[in-house]
Amino acid sequence: MKKKWLIAPSIVLALILGMIGLAACGTTTGAVELPSNLSLALNSQQQGVWVSGEGKVTVVPDVAIINLGVEAQAATVAEAQEKATTAMQSVMDELKAQGVAEKDIRTTQFSIYPVRRWAEDRQQEVLIGYRVNNMVTAKVRQVENAGTVIDVVARAGGDNVRVSGISFTVDKPEVYHQEAREKAVADAKAKAEQLAGLAGARLGKPTFISESGGFIPPMPVARMAFESAVPMPAPAPAPISPGETEIRLSVQIAYSLE
Repeated sequence: MKKKWLIAPSIVLALILGMIGLAACGTTTGAVELPSNLSLALNSQQQGVWVSGEGKVTVVPDVAIINLGVEAQAATVAEAQEKATTAMQSVMDELKAQGVAEKDIRTTQFSIYPVRRWAEDRQQEVLIGYRVNNMVTAKVRQVENAGTVIDVVARAGGDNVRVSGISFTVDKPEVYHQEAREKAVADAKAKAEQLAGLAGARLGKPTFISESGGFIPPMPVARMAFESAVPMPAPAPAPISPGETEIRLSVQIAYSLE
């Protein structure tokens, strides 16, 4: 009976590399002749045509994200925190009254730090109190109500309220991904066909596809602040316009050439 010998792939690779080394040492021209199957493997990444394509869809944002909160200062930490808590509770109550769900309110900052000023008579800084900041983001799913929400919150929080900015985004961008993806693939194919035609070849089938993008960061629209200590009459709702934004997808495709 003949014995069957099994050789590990790593040993085969070592033998091939050894053959290449011997061939290089024994030739005077420096050329190395590789086995045909190895040459095909090394050149497979250089075959075909690689292109990228982009697809974009213009949409109207359906969510407003408001950055707001309260700031309070007092002689002691306890007094400052009590003021901030009272003001923030009024703000939260108004947000919920305007239809903002509790799950759509998220705390982004809470801080307590000392406040000092320079005393000329002492030629040094002196402690004058403590300041409490409590900031949240509120997701308003009815964009047309964003201006009203800002106004009622500003009145509810009084002099302690802070509204630092508003941005707009799309709540479910994946709804628009299919259309953007179709446009991106069509864009890539058109580029590949042109390149193949210019090179005198015919475009084959895709051999590789990769996708990226699709995320929509919140679109900044305005920054604002309500910090006046002077009582103001109730204004009309602030005019807020979401405008338009774009959902973009990119693809990279490799095609074979025939």
